[in-house]
Amino acid sequence: MSLDTKAVAKIAKLARIEVTDAEKEHFAREISGILKWVEQLEEVNTDNVPQMTSVAVVKLPWREDKVTDGNQQEAVVKNAPKSDYGCFVVPKVME
Repeated sequence: MSLDTKAVAKIAKLARIEVTDAEKEHFAREISGILKWVEQLEEVNTDNVPQMTSVAVVKLPWREDKVTDGNQQEAVVKNAPKSDYGCFVVPKVME
């Protein structure tokens, strides 16, 4: 697939980018080259290739899934403008 300067102008307009005529021709060549490279990748047979989640085999460490309160209630409300009973006090929304 090859792009012309008209297509680049449309893309630039949609992206709200100002592009000069010289840049339009440059970007048309650059984007066309990228699209040709992607077309080459589409020709590769990947039928029996398993999907990868990462290029490196990484085993993530597991931790015990237990619920805690963090024991930081005082530290959390310490910088609040106003607190009461360990909770944030906010302005009333409805009367």
